[in-house]
Amino acid sequence: MRRLLVVEDDARIREELCLLLGRNGYEAEGADGTGDVVAQVLAPPVPDLVLLDLNLPGLDGTYVCREIRRRSDVPVIAVTSRDSDLDELLTLSLGADDFVPKPYNDQILLARIASVLKRSYGDAQAAELSHGPVTLDAGRCRVTGPAGTAELTKNELRILSLLMRSAGTVVSRQRLQEELWSSDEFVDDNTLSVNVSHLRRTLEGVGAPGYVVTRRGLGYLVE
Repeated sequence: MRRLLVVEDDARIREELCLLLGRNGYEAEGADGTGDVVAQVLAPPVPDLVLLDLNLPGLDGTYVCREIRRRSDVPVIAVTSRDSDLDELLTLSLGADDFVPKPYNDQILLARIASVLKRSYGDAQAAELSHGPVTLDAGRCRVTGPAGTAELTKNELRILSLLMRSAGTVVSRQRLQEELWSSDEFVDDNTLSVNVSHLRRTLEGVGAPGYVVTRRGLGYLVE
């Protein structure tokens, strides 16, 4: 499980973001942006990714970003109310891996996080996800439930991984098709339905019937 550090001085935003990350398979820890933020970020164990607000009460976030990059390769995503093109250009030029302005859409932020982690660490970032009675081992393409372990097809793996990373939120059929499209295989609407049906049978076999829920006209989710 990847460890993310949320550097945010607003306690409500920090707690909500940590909760969102925790629900989506990450280990999240918060820092309020006071004191020596750079030392906090780089103190062992160094996080796998930093979500950095630029408007901190002590050191300016752009300075923090520059110092982190000067001393470490840890990925940094600026999540900030500074939303001008100049702010984005400056932050990226100082070494940030991405720039997400507030207010942000939760799913877009999660997608940006997953993208940066994948670029930085490869597919290992999603090696293991757990939610409810199900654990997904992406590295071995296996799913484990109360009744045992089963192998997954490549498409079943992609579908289940996305649903688990978005646990509690409906994922549209279009978004799932885009996830499968990234495999360079054409996936039409019927093919998606077939893959979801196969995945449900697999989950039922490991003791997790009903794990994937249909929201008619919207998509699928795991609750």
